[in-house]
Amino acid sequence: MRTSKSRSRGKSRNNNNNNNNSRPTGGSIVNRVFDSSGPDSKVRGTPQQIIDKYNQLHRDAQLSHDRVAAENFAQHAEHYTRMLAEATREMDTKREEQEEQNRQRQIERDRERSERLKVQEAAASEPATMEQPSGSDGQSDLVETPEAAQQQDAPAPAPRRPRKPRPPRSEQADKPERGDNSDGGNSNDGRGGAPEAAE
Repeated sequence: MRTSKSRSRGKSRNNNNNNNNSRPTGGSIVNRVFDSSGPDSKVRGTPQQIIDKYNQLHRDAQLSHDRVAAENFAQHAEHYTRMLAEATREMDTKREEQEEQNRQRQIERDRERSERLKVQEAAASEPATMEQPSGSDGQSDLVETPEAAQQQDAPAPAPRRPRKPRPPRSEQADKPERGDNSDGGNSNDGRGGAPEAAE
């Protein structure tokens, strides 16, 4: 029993395989094409195809009453059946291990996601209780803008003199305006009183 790939590669296959097990692993056996040297002729195909072919040859040998050839074909079919079963078992074991790892990863992701959601919900429900970041001197850690720097460097404006409160309207009518003459506001300087008639 030699695979077609190993025959073309020669001994290089064994040189690249560092472990002592020179047989290929499960996944590669199931779909690999083998050349099987049977008692009558070579049989080529995947393990399942070779099993089917040897079983057919076994039935043909039984029908022709050749018990020796029938037993030989049955042993060849049994050999490939065992090889295929072992490869399938290895694949199932690897698949189960992979599924278990995926389940563990999913459980870990779900746990981390739930912790993140709890932290976000806690932050959203109590925004007023959280302290705002501030510098070591109690000032904000915000970046200083040029406008803020100009406001700090500029001298403080001089305090304004408070305005006098405005007198009520009734007092304003009794009081003459400033700069008016005593003639009742009919001066020609144009500051107050009734306007002059045009000439």
